[in-house]
Amino acid sequence: MAESTHSQQPGPWIAPLARGPLRGDVALPGSKSLTNRELVLAALADGPSTIRLPLHSRDSALMVAALRQLGVGIDEVVPADGVAPNPYGPDLRITPAPMHGDVAVDCGLAGTVMRFLPPLAALATGPVTVDGDPYARKRPMGAIIRALADLGVDVTDDGDGAMPFSFTGTGAVRGGRLEIDASASSQFVSGLLLSAARFDEGLHLTHVGDRLPSLPHIDMTVAALRARGVRVDQPSIGEWVVHPGPIAARDVVIEPDLSNAAPFAAAALVAGGTVRIRTWPTDTTQVGADLETLLPLWGATVTRDGDDLVFDGGVGVAGGASLPGVTLDLTRGGELAPALVALSALADGPSEITGIGHLRGHETDRLAALAADVNRSGGSVQELDDGLRITPAPLHGGGWAAYDDHRMATAGALVGLVVDGVAVDDVGCTAKTLPQFPELWADLVATGPAPDTGTVTVTVTDGRPSDGSVTP
Repeated sequence: MAESTHSQQPGPWIAPLARGPLRGDVALPGSKSLTNRELVLAALADGPSTIRLPLHSRDSALMVAALRQLGVGIDEVVPADGVAPNPYGPDLRITPAPMHGDVAVDCGLAGTVMRFLPPLAALATGPVTVDGDPYARKRPMGAIIRALADLGVDVTDDGDGAMPFSFTGTGAVRGGRLEIDASASSQFVSGLLLSAARFDEGLHLTHVGDRLPSLPHIDMTVAALRARGVRVDQPSIGEWVVHPGPIAARDVVIEPDLSNAAPFAAAALVAGGTVRIRTWPTDTTQVGADLETLLPLWGATVTRDGDDLVFDGGVGVAGGASLPGVTLDLTRGGELAPALVALSALADGPSEITGIGHLRGHETDRLAALAADVNRSGGSVQELDDGLRITPAPLHGGGWAAYDDHRMATAGALVGLVVDGVAVDDVGCTAKTLPQFPELWADLVATGPAPDTGTVTVTVTDGRPSDGSVTP
């Protein structure tokens, strides 16, 4: 059973009920995955860099705080006219500096911080302690701890492959050949690759596990390195060679977070209507881009910028006449699973989503958490070794536990579009990657038709009532 640590939070958030077909136009802040990768690379670069349109959230704030502790200069950019181009927060100017230890890094629940920071911090001089939130101590970290030790870093931990752990940096890391098992998270690979050009011998990294989830995230890392002039070779699948050398300073613009687009785009299938996600990049390494091909499996029509005059930018998603069940291997993009499982719980037929066993080691055990929340709401979700089997059943309102997990909270909001009274116990945890989620979601729901002035309102969209029940 998934563990919850949300008892300190205020009262529950009642997910707003859709009144009918949506007509949404959503602008999302920057990608967490890209923001934190670029922060690490900028901190190791050979000169100052500017990150434009970065994400400002708990995960990115933890990364900024950790880098500042190590001595990296990070300043907010104030435009000369005082008008910031990003409504979600200022651009960032990163100035590299010799890094020092004698710090305790707080990773919160951020996988990108706990997996990306230790290899970078090993290049500092002095002791570094790495810790995080209570549940973060259950997230797998053994691959990074063993990798640092194999690279010659003096690491001390409790032998459980988890935080807290500490090490003493000498200002350099040997590098060279290294084997790791990254079956639990692609972030182990990305974390090592990001700093590898600064290792004395670079890094020849080989994955030796049975499977490697979320390969697009590693592709994102490799693309970011190459964009800064780092030579990265890939001799075979699961093998990377990063050559030692400088990491170029550059100004970079962060794309909107396409994984955070998942609940907004899926809303069009649940409530009917159309939702447009603005400024959807035409060429991206983000796994959220897979939504363009995944959502049509549930009957969506996806329209790209230029395909239809209705959409003058970004991607539009329109709900279909039905919401079929699917069979899907989601190995490439497990972070999309909570939204897609919520969608499947509202479908017209059973679904099976596999390739997501590694989600047991995310912010919470997402497989157990999703099964618990949907089943508590009257649904039927069965845990598999590597995924979930979802059999739709009439759902009812009630408590929806977020387990301090932003994607669990947004999955509850998605169900709450057509199930009256879904009470998410901690919507505030969406601040991890999207602090504005409650406001953006309320604005989306408000794009539906005005409420009837009568005493009873029952809206039927594509055969699905929004009167507090869902009948598959």
